[in-house]
Amino acid sequence: MQSNVLTTVLMPLSLAIIMLGLGLSLTLEDFKRVIVYPRAVILGLVVQMLVLPLVCALIAHAFGMGPELAVGLMLLAASPGGATANLFSHLARGDVALNITLTAVNSALTIFTLPLIVNLSMMHFMGEGRAMPMQFDKMVQVMVIVLGPVSLGMLVRSRKPGIALRLDKPIRILSAAFLALIVAAAVFKEREHVGSYFQQVGLAALAFNVASLGIGFVAPLLFRLPRRQAVAIGMEIGIHNGILAMTIAMSPLLLDNATMAIPPAIYSIIMYFTAAAFGYGVTRLQAPEPEAADATPSQT
Repeated sequence: MQSNVLTTVLMPLSLAIIMLGLGLSLTLEDFKRVIVYPRAVILGLVVQMLVLPLVCALIAHAFGMGPELAVGLMLLAASPGGATANLFSHLARGDVALNITLTAVNSALTIFTLPLIVNLSMMHFMGEGRAMPMQFDKMVQVMVIVLGPVSLGMLVRSRKPGIALRLDKPIRILSAAFLALIVAAAVFKEREHVGSYFQQVGLAALAFNVASLGIGFVAPLLFRLPRRQAVAIGMEIGIHNGILAMTIAMSPLLLDNATMAIPPAIYSIIMYFTAAAFGYGVTRLQAPEPEAADATPSQT
């Protein structure tokens, strides 16, 4: 009974609130801004959708993860960033406008890329016969889960910006509370195995998180993008929507597999510490330089 309430009511509700909060922070201009940052957006999407799944699969193999746990980790690689990435990017002096643009575009593309990555992962780790055919109704469910609340939030933002502004802080607090509750519920549901799962998944989740942050930060620098954009892409790629991954893993209408929710649950705890350390590190590294670089804009 607890499991049914968790998977059919609490998780979809919490995800809807989190995605609604994301929508309240987005406007159509965020999608149009792709024209302003074409190189940064294209690079971020390529790393997110092509490089990261390959890195994640290598990490899963390197740590000898079981098939279901490996697919759970791959769910994270397929999930977009969100408001948390935007917040950490702001604190680390990243280009938050680019973050918001990447989040908007990633969230829209997820309805196609997430089912594809999940199916390829299930075929690779669990065998040919274990892939989940993504019928049209499954695609619609992912679309509703991801884009429904975001679209509603954007509608409120465009029609009633004052209401959107007032709702921003309460929804952020509620989102954090729901995330903590969902992680706790997922861990409790698998409490008999959580010790062994943490041994199998903890280091792999940490490695994936650190790799995501590192690749997301270094790749833009290699392509000579500004440092602020590198910080933004690092945060966007390094902080994934764990609750989306858990919802898809545990939903009776989708994967219906609590074991697959364990990597996102553990990752969702780890990422706050690694993102904070990453933000502190890049801020310290750029401290001597940005003061001179940022002085002119601040005076205008």
